[in-house]
Amino acid sequence: MGRPTDAPDPDAGAEATDAGPGTVRSAVRAPEIAYRPARGPAAGRGPADPVKVLMHRHRDLCERAVDPLEIAAGLEAHGLTDRTAARYRHRDVFSLAEELYARAPGARRHAPRAPGRPPYPGGEARAGWTLSALLPGAACLATVGALRATEGVLGGGTRFAVTAVGALLVVLGLRLCLRGGPLRAPDGTGGVTPYVCWLLGYVVYGDDLLAQVISGGPDGRWTAAPGPLLGLALALAPAAWCAHLFAGHARHRLAGSHALSEFGAGVRPLLFGVLALFLCALTALLYLAGLGQPGPGSSPVGPVALGALLFLARLLAVHGFPEPAATGLAAACAVEVAATFLVLAGRLPGLGLLARPVDAVVAAAGPAGVPVLACGIAAFGLLIHASVTLTRASAHASA
Repeated sequence: MGRPTDAPDPDAGAEATDAGPGTVRSAVRAPEIAYRPARGPAAGRGPADPVKVLMHRHRDLCERAVDPLEIAAGLEAHGLTDRTAARYRHRDVFSLAEELYARAPGARRHAPRAPGRPPYPGGEARAGWTLSALLPGAACLATVGALRATEGVLGGGTRFAVTAVGALLVVLGLRLCLRGGPLRAPDGTGGVTPYVCWLLGYVVYGDDLLAQVISGGPDGRWTAAPGPLLGLALALAPAAWCAHLFAGHARHRLAGSHALSEFGAGVRPLLFGVLALFLCALTALLYLAGLGQPGPGSSPVGPVALGALLFLARLLAVHGFPEPAATGLAAACAVEVAATFLVLAGRLPGLGLLARPVDAVVAAAGPAGVPVLACGIAAFGLLIHASVTLTRASAHASA
C-alpha cells in the first residue's frame, strides 16, 4: 500500500524521493525541518500527526525546555520559520512551540519560569556582579593615582613594581567580573585573550610607537598613555549594566512576541540603543580619565572605537557567538600590527609603496588614526553581525 502523501519525511529535502514500487511523490516540503511518517501496521490508517512527529524528532528539546520560549528558540535554531509553521497547522513558531510544550511529558520537566523574567533578577545578585565590575576600574585608578603621587619620589624599579602589582590586581578583577553576571560567557571563549591584551597594550603604547617608527625610529623608550586604559577599565560597570538591560528587555520582548519577525524588529533598536548608551558612558569616563584636556593624543575616538569593539565582541560571546567575536578582535589586531610592519618594510629599497597607506592615514588623522580605523571597521562589522544574530529568539531563550 502506498504511504500517505501528506505524511512528512525527515530524510527528504524539498521533495520526497522514490522508495520503491507503490510509492508516490509527496508534496513540496519546507527544507528547514523534515519529518517521518509512521512505520509499521499503523502506516495505512491515515495521515500521521505532523506535530507529534515533530515532537518525536525534537524529543530532547521538548523535554528539557522549562517554557515554550525555549522550544521556539530551538526550532528557530534548526531553521523552522513562521511560514514553515503553517505546514504544521499553526500560525507561527510560538504557537507551535506552545503545543509541543503542552504535549511533552511533564514528569521530566523543570519548574517553568515566569514569562519575561530577566536573567539576573535578584537584588543581591545585581549588587554582587556590579561590585565585581567595579573592581578592575578601582584597581587601575589606585595604580595610576599611586604612580602620579610618587612621581619623582620613587625610583624606576619601585615604580615598575607598583605598576606590576596594579596590573595583576586589574587582571584578577577582570577575571572575577567576567566569570559571573551579564558579562559571563560560556566556556570556550578564552581564545580571545591574546587579541584583547594586544589591543589594550596598543592603546597605551601604540600611538607613540608608530610615531617613532614613521620618524625613523624606534628611538628610546615609548611614552605610555594610561588614560585610555583607565577609562576602559572604569567602563566595565556600564558595560555590565548595558548587557543586563539588553538581555532582560530582550527576554521580556520574547515572552510577548507572536512571531519571529516581530521579535527581531523589536530587539534590533534595543541593541542600537544599548550600544549608544554604553558609548555615551564610555566617552564620559574617558574624559574624566584625562582625555578631555586639549593637547596631542587627547582625542577619545580611538579608545571609544576600541570600547565599542570589545563590548560588541563580549555581547556576542555571552549570547553564544564567540567565533565572530574572535574574528573581529583578530582583524583589528592584524591591522594594527600590519601598520607598523608596513612602515618598516617601506624603508627597504623599492618597497616604499608599502608604507604609503599608513603615511596617508597618519597625515590625515595622526598616529591615532590607525587604531580608529582598525577598531572602528571591526566594530562596525560586529554590529552588522549582531543586528542579525542577536535578534533571533535562539540567542535569548536560555539567557
